Amino acid sequence: MSCLFCNREKLKPTVVYEDETVLAFMDIDPINEGHILLIPKEHYVDLDEIPDEILTHLMFVSKKIVAALKKLYAPDGYSIMQNGGEFNDVGHYHLHIFPRYKGDGFGWTYREDFARVNFEIAERIKEVID
Repeated sequence: MSCLFCNREKLKPTVVYEDETVLAFMDIDPINEGHILLIPKEHYVDLDEIPDEILTHLMFVSKKIVAALKKLYAPDGYSIMQNGGEFNDVGHYHLHIFPRYKGDGFGWTYREDFARVNFEIAERIKEVID
């Protein structure tokens, strides 16, 4: 298999957590020191493919990681994020967890034309979810 995260031998030296379901290891291109990637061991690309019990476990483990990062780094905060579809540059679901600091340079960019809440769009999305 060509998936880097499914061929985990190269990741082993930086593993910070492992159990039968998930693996957490250091990001090779960290936003801040302590940047960790958390993955399911089974291959999934997108969030909506992952069984609920694995998603629940990912969140449980992310909570442990956040607690460890807070204890070790005493950051101003933390971020947890995941990119899907074309923006998942690895091709295996992975959750970024990293400490944040005021002025660390990480941030979101906003488009002016999307700056206001659009109630019509909210209603359309709600209908699809329901």
